[in-house]
Order: sequence, then C-alpha cells, then structure tokens
Amino acid sequence: MDTLTIGRRIRQLRGERGLTLESLAAAIDRAPSQLSVIENGKRELKLGEVNRLAEALGVEVDALLSSEPPSKRAGLEIALERAQRGPLFASLGLAPLPLRKTLSDEAIETILALHGELERLHTERAATPEEARRANTELRLEQRARNNYYADLERAARELLAAIGHRGGPLSQRATGELAAHLGFTLHYVHDLPSSTRSVTDRENGRIYLPIKQSGTDPRTALLQALAAHVLGRPEPHDYGELLRQRVETNYLAGALLIPESSAVEFLDAAKKARELSVEDLRDAFAVSYETAAHRFTNLATRHLGIPVHFLKVHSSGAISKAYENDDVLFPTDALGSVEGQQVCRYWSARQVFERDDRLSPYHQYTDKPVGSYWCTSKIESAANGDFSVSVGTKFAYAKWFRGRDTPVRLSSGCPDPDCCRTPDARLAARWKENAWPSARLNSSLLAAMPTGTFTGVDRVAVYEFLDRHAPEGAEAAVGDGAATGR
Repeated sequence: MDTLTIGRRIRQLRGERGLTLESLAAAIDRAPSQLSVIENGKRELKLGEVNRLAEALGVEVDALLSSEPPSKRAGLEIALERAQRGPLFASLGLAPLPLRKTLSDEAIETILALHGELERLHTERAATPEEARRANTELRLEQRARNNYYADLERAARELLAAIGHRGGPLSQRATGELAAHLGFTLHYVHDLPSSTRSVTDRENGRIYLPIKQSGTDPRTALLQALAAHVLGRPEPHDYGELLRQRVETNYLAGALLIPESSAVEFLDAAKKARELSVEDLRDAFAVSYETAAHRFTNLATRHLGIPVHFLKVHSSGAISKAYENDDVLFPTDALGSVEGQQVCRYWSARQVFERDDRLSPYHQYTDKPVGSYWCTSKIESAANGDFSVSVGTKFAYAKWFRGRDTPVRLSSGCPDPDCCRTPDARLAARWKENAWPSARLNSSLLAAMPTGTFTGVDRVAVYEFLDRHAPEGAEAAVGDGAATGR
C-alpha cells in the first residue's frame, strides 16, 4: 500500500466530513497520536484498520486505497514528502521543510524541480560503463527474442525506397542523395565537422553536414544513419539504454536501406537452394562492407531462411566488441551476463583467423563446443582502433547451406573451462611465473564514464558553433536579436 497517498486521503476525507483527529481516532479505536502517524504516511495500515476507517468515513475500501492523490495539492505534498525521505535529500544535510498551508503550490513545484534536476545529475554522474553493459545485455536479449528482425524498421525502409522509385538491388550514391532530397535535406561536405560527430543535421535549414574525408568507411553510411535518425524522430537519449537502442535502430534502418529486404531475400533464397550461402557474396552483391553484410545476414537469416545464427566482432586482443546469437552458442560472459569485453576462446574461428596469413580469403572452421558443434566463417577488417574479426556462424546441422562447409579445419573448445585456453602450460608457468612482468596496454575508456551533460558524448558547444558558422545568410534572424550574444 502507498502509505503517503492513503494517509493524505484519510486526512482529506476527515476534513470534508468535519471530523477532528480525536473523533475519528475514537471511531476506529485508536489513539489520536496513532491516527496522526497514519495520516502522515509513516505506518502501514492493517486490514482491520482499513475496514474501520472506510466505515467511519463512509467510503468503499477500494476508494480509500486508490493510488491517485486526492487533489493536486495533496499530490504535491506527497511528492515533496517522498523527496525529503529519500537518500539524496538526506545527503544535503538540510532540515525537512514543514508542509504548512502557507507553503504555496508554486514553491513546492520549484523545490521538486530543483530536487529532480539534482537527482538527474547524480544519476548521470554515477552512470559508468558497467551501467552501459547492463543496458546492452538487456538489448541483446531483446534482439535474440525477435531473431534480430525489426518489422517496423523494414517497413520504414520499404516506404522510403518506394518514395524515390528504387526498384531493388544496391542503393547507389545517387539514390542516397535523392533520398536526402526527398526528406527535405541538402548535403554539405565540410572540413571542420566537430570531431565528436559523424554528421550534423540542421533541421531548421534542411541541411546535413558530412566530413569531406571519410577514409575507410562507406560514404553512404554516415548519411543514411543521419537520415534514419531523422525519420525515427527519437529525442536525445537520457540514459545508456536509450542511447544504445537508438544506435541499434538507426544502424538497422540504414542497413535495411543499403541492402533492401526484398532484393536480399531473393538473393539469399537462390543461394540457399544452390547451397552457396556466403556473407562475401552478399557484400559484393550490394557493394557494402563485410561487417554490414554480416549484420544484415543476421537480420534476415532466421526470419526468411529458417537458419539460427550468431555474430561476433572481436578485436585482435580477443576481446568481444559486438555479439548476437539465437543459435544457443555459449558466449563468454561476466557475472552480470555481459558479453562485450570478454575474451573469446583461442580455438574459435574469431581468434584463429588472426593466425592466418591470407587475409583476402574468408576463413571457415568447425568447432566442437560444450553445447554442440558449430560452423563459422570469419574475416578480418581493419579500423582506426585496430584489427577486428567479423564472424557469422551456425549449428552444424545448418552448415550444409553455406559455401565453405567442406573445410577440413576442425578444433575443439572447452571454454568456459579455464583449462581450455586460459590456464598456462605448467612447464611454462614454472619457468616464467616469477620472471615475467608484462606492461598492460589499458583501454583509454576503461575508467571513463560518459561526459557530464549528455549520454552521447557529443561536444554540444562545438556543434552549435559549427552550425552558426555554416548557417545560410539571414538564418540568424529567425532566433531574434539575441542570436549573437553569449560569446
């Protein structure tokens, strides 16, 4: 029971019926001091007391127990009382504010607003990478439950492509520009895009700013992600969960535009019938990166081909960067169920591919794991922050549909058993245990929380100054005479 709300309701009903604290206390066979504690929400009611109070006040029990505050004023008082009983208020070292009739509604609303902002700032500052990992774990479980297929985003992609008359197949650079124009944007390539951004959208003037240099990335991707964010219309995220969800949805919609569902399914169906499914072929057919093709394959494989799959992006150090599965493969996890940052078994294809000199050809491998046998294909892609392997795999029974199924490479993995690959050889340990002192290369974000003020990490000052520099002539008039102040 919500003791504060019930207490305020009892007090209001008592006042409406002209009852004193003493007379109502006598009616329910309680001392006035006990009834006062109840009205102040400091003690839970027993069932017998609820029945007697309802009878004495002439109301139904359900009406007395309603969770709705009896009035706006009562709602404000309840909220203030809750705030003052909380740990944040206690940490301020302030005396509780008495709830007198002379305290106006406006004053209470101001106090609650200040308390809410303090609470938000404390929550934001307390947010750590651990909170991001928890949110990411929840999101990964949701993706698994829906087989990584988002019907609403696929529908949005179909409608956008139809609007520009796209008839299937790869989305050209020209068609990407037409899509931007259809949505009311002109494209502007600049040298001074803020370093914390991939693009900047000026909704007021219908402009999307992109970097002139996009080395190592598909020039369509950043634009499609900006357009996807505009189409989805999500507000700025206020926590890690929203940030990660928006990133997933934006990337998904961009991928669905680059590799349209109908064309991709037709292509994959034909490949499955020929027993020639291949991430490389999907990549080449739609002129995208290997990682984009691998991601898109996981969107469509289970939904349209009936094939459960798993996906891994792993740094050369062995740490997992991204992961997805609906084929029951056993990823390494920490105590909270988080996969990202964990070390992949040395005998999985995601690690073995780094041992190969041939980085042009895809690498295929069967791996016998504690939960069954799996077939995987892996390829290495290089990025500014190092080399990563991108892997797609499935259970042994489904390998028959893939090119590379005839690989003779077969290894065994006992992970998460430490004796599989995490315990050093006894002879080597005896020789080097007391004589080795490696200097670790720490990840720069190991101890860093997201910057205060925004969960996106975007430098808002730089963005606003950038937009101000690039705004069309006369655009500042729309914001009034104060537009140039604040320098």
